[in-house]
Amino acid sequence: MADDVTMDQIVSLCRRRGFVFPSSEIYGGLGSTFDYGHYGVLTKNNIRGRWLEAMVQERDDIVLIDSAIILHPRVWEASGHVEGFTDPLVDCRTCKLRFRADQLESAQCGRKPSRHPGGTPDCDLTEARQFNLMFQTTVGPIEEAGAKAFLRPETAQGIFINFKNVLQLARRQPPFGIAQVGKSFRNEITPGNFLFRVREFEQMEMEFFVPPAEAEQWYRYWVDARFDWYLRYGLRRSRLRVREHGEEERSHYSQGTSDIEYDYPIGWSELEGVANRGDFDLTRHTEFSGTKLEFVGLEGTARYVPWVIEPAVSIERIFVAMLVDAYDEEEIAGRERTVLRLHPAIAPVKAAVLPLIAKDPGMVEKARALYEELRRSEVVEYDEGGAIGRRYRRQDEIGTPFAFTIDGQTLEDDTVTIRERDSLVQERVAIGQVGAKLTEELRKPWTTPKTD
Repeated sequence: MADDVTMDQIVSLCRRRGFVFPSSEIYGGLGSTFDYGHYGVLTKNNIRGRWLEAMVQERDDIVLIDSAIILHPRVWEASGHVEGFTDPLVDCRTCKLRFRADQLESAQCGRKPSRHPGGTPDCDLTEARQFNLMFQTTVGPIEEAGAKAFLRPETAQGIFINFKNVLQLARRQPPFGIAQVGKSFRNEITPGNFLFRVREFEQMEMEFFVPPAEAEQWYRYWVDARFDWYLRYGLRRSRLRVREHGEEERSHYSQGTSDIEYDYPIGWSELEGVANRGDFDLTRHTEFSGTKLEFVGLEGTARYVPWVIEPAVSIERIFVAMLVDAYDEEEIAGRERTVLRLHPAIAPVKAAVLPLIAKDPGMVEKARALYEELRRSEVVEYDEGGAIGRRYRRQDEIGTPFAFTIDGQTLEDDTVTIRERDSLVQERVAIGQVGAKLTEELRKPWTTPKTD
């Protein structure tokens, strides 16, 4: 099994099988922006769906919200983004490229094959200056008359400014959470490493409001809960770790921050962050808006500003981690096979229906009928193009966990072959039982067959 997976292998697979394409490619592309093809969209939908299940469907203390992408400019003043959401930027007069001043050691100079030297005579660097990462826009038809606004750099602030609405209308009291999934935008100085750092991404954030005295225990709870979620959906424990930020590394408002890190091809990097944000956000929005954002118990028995525990992650980073962890290459009967050993709940297609001989009317008829039956409840694919071995390989590369093949024996006794992606084990099952069999297999506890 392949353990040393490279980002190039993942990029090649995504392009070859239609998961992800460079955006605006016919016009030369736009740096670090990507479009998702059919299988990429299905995979992202599955990741999003499993997150929502864990956060909302399986709990009774978290509700959903969908806030606007463009918020009132004062929101970003209150949150500190206007003043402090910056990275240090330097320009190299030699190679004409821009770099983050705090990451020169890992930057790549355009004139040199090695890492950016950060100060040799060949590189002429400008003084560092602070660069705000928010995309600026205007509200109104005329730029001069329009109000300056920003595309949101995170979804969290839309949750905080709706705290009072949710508290009243959802009839909740701390501890409770508000979850949101949506696009965020950051004008990164040095995006790269495929989908790992991009300027447009989809965030999944949850703000969990708690009594101040319970903040530490809930912070630890959510670090463990989010770590276990990744194990549940197939990431190997050996490729995951929790790294708690030191005091000097934390944001000024943070009472505690931990990164759940994954061992990507670029090394250990943040997959998801969990932060104890204290009462900073609600207090700041109270100050700037004049609206009290606090919890008041029945008949005034309790009054306080809740503290907030925030698990936050982008779908893109989960997407890359799951592809990396699932990617495998092996030799079967003298032939190379590339396979994505994705958890069945994450795999874009759950099963393929394949007539052994595409020109046989009887096989095609039964295969099409089975496909029409299965697609009512699961995402399945019908494929009759090319030799059966080639079709199996196509399904292996997109991570399809099961394939049902209609062959000559099917025409005799109404049984089909079920092929399992990871073990390659094949067995016969009655065609009338295929739907129940697929449901049974998809609901079984699953453990990745990959070992370290």
